Amino acid sequence: MGYSTILDILGSIIMGGLLMLILWRMNASATDNNFNYGAEVALQQNLTTVALILEHDFRKIGYCKDYNKIFDPSKSILYADSTSIKFLTDDKDNGNLDTMYYYLGPTSELTSTPNPRDRLLHRVINGQTHLEANLGVTKFRLVYFGALGDTLTLPIAHPGSISLIEIDLAVENPYAYNNEYSQAFWRQIRLAARNLKNR
Repeated sequence: MGYSTILDILGSIIMGGLLMLILWRMNASATDNNFNYGAEVALQQNLTTVALILEHDFRKIGYCKDYNKIFDPSKSILYADSTSIKFLTDDKDNGNLDTMYYYLGPTSELTSTPNPRDRLLHRVINGQTHLEANLGVTKFRLVYFGALGDTLTLPIAHPGSISLIEIDLAVENPYAYNNEYSQAFWRQIRLAARNLKNR
Protein backbone atom coordinates (compact mmCIF):
# COMPACT_ATOMS: atom_id res chain seq x y z
CA MET A 1 0.00 0.00 0.00
CA GLY A 2 2.89 2.33 0.60
CA TYR A 3 4.17 2.01 -2.94
CA SER A 4 0.84 2.76 -4.54
CA THR A 5 0.47 5.90 -2.42
CA ILE A 6 3.92 7.10 -3.45
CA LEU A 7 3.13 6.32 -7.09
CA ASP A 8 -0.16 8.24 -6.77
CA ILE A 9 1.64 11.23 -5.27
CA LEU A 10 4.34 11.14 -7.99
CA GLY A 11 1.69 10.81 -10.69
CA SER A 12 -0.22 13.75 -9.20
CA ILE A 13 2.94 15.87 -9.10
CA ILE A 14 3.77 15.02 -12.74
CA MET A 15 0.19 15.69 -13.92
CA GLY A 16 0.03 18.93 -11.90
CA GLY A 17 3.39 20.02 -13.36
CA LEU A 18 2.21 19.28 -16.89
CA LEU A 19 -1.00 21.22 -16.29
CA MET A 20 0.99 24.16 -14.88
CA LEU A 21 3.33 24.05 -17.89
CA ILE A 22 0.37 24.04 -20.28
CA LEU A 23 -1.26 26.95 -18.43
CA TRP A 24 2.02 28.90 -18.43
CA ARG A 25 2.46 28.35 -22.21
CA MET A 26 -1.16 29.38 -22.86
CA ASN A 27 -0.66 32.53 -20.80
CA ALA A 28 2.59 33.38 -22.64
CA SER A 29 0.89 32.75 -25.98
CA ALA A 30 -2.08 34.92 -25.02
CA THR A 31 0.28 37.71 -23.92
CA ASP A 32 2.19 37.46 -27.23
CA ASN A 33 -1.01 37.56 -29.26
CA ASN A 34 -2.44 40.41 -27.23
CA PHE A 35 0.69 42.54 -27.66
CA ASN A 36 1.14 41.68 -31.34
CA TYR A 37 -2.49 42.31 -32.30
CA GLY A 38 -2.63 45.51 -30.23
CA ALA A 39 0.60 46.72 -31.80
CA GLU A 40 -0.67 45.79 -35.28
CA VAL A 41 -3.90 47.75 -34.76
CA ALA A 42 -2.01 50.83 -33.54
CA LEU A 43 0.45 50.49 -36.41
CA GLN A 44 -2.33 50.22 -39.00
CA GLN A 45 -4.07 53.28 -37.50
CA ASN A 46 -0.83 55.29 -37.64
CA LEU A 47 -0.20 54.22 -41.21
CA THR A 48 -3.76 55.10 -42.25
CA THR A 49 -3.50 58.54 -40.65
CA VAL A 50 -0.26 59.40 -42.45
CA ALA A 51 -1.48 57.90 -45.74
CA LEU A 52 -4.68 59.98 -45.70
CA ILE A 53 -2.71 63.19 -45.11
CA LEU A 54 -0.25 62.31 -47.87
CA GLU A 55 -2.96 61.48 -50.40
CA HIS A 56 -4.88 64.66 -49.58
CA ASP A 57 -1.83 66.88 -49.94
CA PHE A 58 -0.37 65.22 -53.02
CA ARG A 59 -3.68 65.33 -54.91
CA LYS A 60 -3.71 69.10 -54.36
CA ILE A 61 -0.32 69.70 -56.02
CA GLY A 62 -0.78 72.69 -58.31
CA TYR A 63 -4.23 73.55 -56.94
CA CYS A 64 -5.24 77.03 -55.82
CA LYS A 65 -8.77 78.29 -55.25
CA ASP A 66 -7.72 81.46 -57.06
CA TYR A 67 -6.60 79.79 -60.31
CA ASN A 68 -4.94 83.00 -61.50
CA LYS A 69 -2.15 82.47 -58.97
CA ILE A 70 -0.95 79.30 -60.73
CA PHE A 71 -0.76 80.07 -64.43
CA ASP A 72 1.36 77.07 -65.35
CA PRO A 73 0.63 73.88 -63.32
CA SER A 74 3.82 72.28 -64.69
CA LYS A 75 5.75 74.69 -62.43
CA SER A 76 3.90 73.53 -59.30
CA ILE A 77 6.60 71.06 -58.24
CA LEU A 78 9.61 73.06 -57.14
CA TYR A 79 11.87 70.22 -56.05
CA ALA A 80 11.64 66.43 -56.23
CA ASP A 81 13.91 63.75 -54.83
CA SER A 82 13.50 60.13 -53.69
CA THR A 83 12.74 61.09 -50.07
CA SER A 84 11.57 64.69 -50.37
CA ILE A 85 9.32 66.91 -52.46
CA LYS A 86 8.45 70.62 -52.43
CA PHE A 87 5.40 71.91 -54.29
CA LEU A 88 2.87 74.73 -54.56
CA THR A 89 -0.68 74.22 -53.30
CA ASP A 90 -3.56 75.95 -51.55
CA ASP A 91 -3.44 74.19 -48.19
CA LYS A 92 -6.46 75.81 -46.53
CA ASP A 93 -8.48 76.29 -49.74
CA ASN A 94 -8.56 80.05 -49.13
CA GLY A 95 -7.06 81.29 -52.39
CA ASN A 96 -3.58 81.80 -50.92
CA LEU A 97 -0.68 79.98 -52.52
CA ASP A 98 1.34 77.86 -50.08
CA THR A 99 4.65 76.04 -50.41
CA MET A 100 4.50 72.53 -48.95
CA TYR A 101 7.62 70.51 -48.29
CA TYR A 102 7.75 66.84 -47.28
CA TYR A 103 11.01 65.19 -46.29
CA LEU A 104 12.22 62.24 -44.27
CA GLY A 105 14.61 63.13 -41.46
CA PRO A 106 17.70 61.14 -40.47
CA THR A 107 17.61 58.32 -37.93
CA SER A 108 19.74 60.40 -35.56
CA GLU A 109 16.87 62.88 -35.24
CA LEU A 110 14.62 60.42 -33.41
CA THR A 111 16.44 59.04 -30.41
CA SER A 112 13.46 58.90 -28.04
CA THR A 113 12.43 55.42 -29.24
CA PRO A 114 14.45 52.20 -29.07
CA ASN A 115 13.80 51.39 -32.76
CA PRO A 116 17.05 52.23 -34.59
CA ARG A 117 15.32 52.58 -37.98
CA ASP A 118 12.41 54.95 -37.29
CA ARG A 119 12.53 58.57 -38.43
CA LEU A 120 10.46 61.73 -38.44
CA LEU A 121 8.43 62.51 -41.54
CA HIS A 122 8.30 66.29 -41.80
CA ARG A 123 5.44 68.27 -43.35
CA VAL A 124 6.45 71.91 -43.66
CA ILE A 125 4.08 74.61 -44.94
CA ASN A 126 5.50 78.03 -45.81
CA GLY A 127 8.61 77.32 -43.74
CA GLN A 128 6.68 76.28 -40.60
CA THR A 129 6.55 72.67 -39.47
CA HIS A 130 2.95 71.48 -39.21
CA LEU A 131 3.53 67.77 -38.77
CA GLU A 132 6.38 65.64 -37.61
CA ALA A 133 4.99 62.16 -37.91
CA ASN A 134 6.58 60.34 -35.00
CA LEU A 135 4.72 57.19 -35.89
CA GLY A 136 7.62 54.85 -36.56
CA VAL A 137 8.15 55.84 -40.19
CA THR A 138 11.06 53.80 -41.52
CA LYS A 139 10.61 54.39 -45.24
CA PHE A 140 9.28 57.26 -47.33
CA ARG A 141 10.20 56.82 -50.97
CA LEU A 142 8.95 58.68 -54.01
CA VAL A 143 9.13 57.50 -57.61
CA TYR A 144 8.23 59.92 -60.42
CA PHE A 145 6.74 59.18 -63.82
CA GLY A 146 6.42 61.25 -66.98
CA ALA A 147 3.32 61.80 -69.11
CA LEU A 148 3.87 58.51 -70.98
CA GLY A 149 4.29 56.51 -67.77
CA ASP A 150 8.06 56.30 -68.05
CA THR A 151 10.10 56.38 -64.84
CA LEU A 152 12.04 59.61 -64.43
CA THR A 153 15.63 59.25 -63.27
CA LEU A 154 16.89 61.01 -60.17
CA PRO A 155 17.83 63.73 -59.60
CA ILE A 156 14.85 65.31 -61.33
CA ALA A 157 16.33 68.09 -63.44
CA HIS A 158 12.96 69.32 -64.74
CA PRO A 159 10.21 68.88 -62.11
CA GLY A 160 7.69 70.10 -64.69
CA SER A 161 7.99 66.73 -66.46
CA ILE A 162 6.40 64.90 -63.50
CA SER A 163 2.88 63.64 -64.21
CA LEU A 164 2.49 60.76 -61.75
CA ILE A 165 3.98 59.93 -58.37
CA GLU A 166 4.35 56.61 -56.58
CA ILE A 167 4.52 56.84 -52.79
CA ASP A 168 5.98 54.06 -50.64
CA LEU A 169 5.53 54.36 -46.89
CA ALA A 170 6.63 51.86 -44.25
CA VAL A 171 6.09 52.16 -40.51
CA GLU A 172 7.35 50.05 -37.63
CA ASN A 173 6.35 49.88 -34.02
CA PRO A 174 8.73 52.08 -32.01
CA TYR A 175 8.98 49.38 -29.32
CA ALA A 176 9.99 45.77 -29.92
CA TYR A 177 8.47 42.68 -28.44
CA ASN A 178 10.84 39.72 -28.26
CA ASN A 179 13.33 41.82 -30.27
CA GLU A 180 10.89 42.08 -33.19
CA TYR A 181 9.30 45.27 -34.50
CA SER A 182 5.85 44.97 -36.06
CA GLN A 183 5.69 46.66 -39.43
CA ALA A 184 3.19 47.76 -42.05
CA PHE A 185 3.61 49.01 -45.59
CA TRP A 186 1.48 51.25 -47.83
CA ARG A 187 1.97 52.08 -51.49
CA GLN A 188 0.05 54.55 -53.59
CA ILE A 189 0.73 53.45 -57.14
CA ARG A 190 0.91 56.31 -59.60
CA LEU A 191 -1.01 58.97 -57.77
CA ALA A 192 -2.08 61.66 -60.20
CA ALA A 193 -2.66 65.24 -59.11
CA ARG A 194 -5.40 66.51 -61.42
CA ASN A 195 -3.82 69.92 -61.77
CA LEU A 196 -0.56 68.51 -63.15
CA LYS A 197 -2.51 67.33 -66.20
CA ASN A 198 -3.81 70.83 -66.95
CA ARG A 199 -0.98 71.80 -69.28
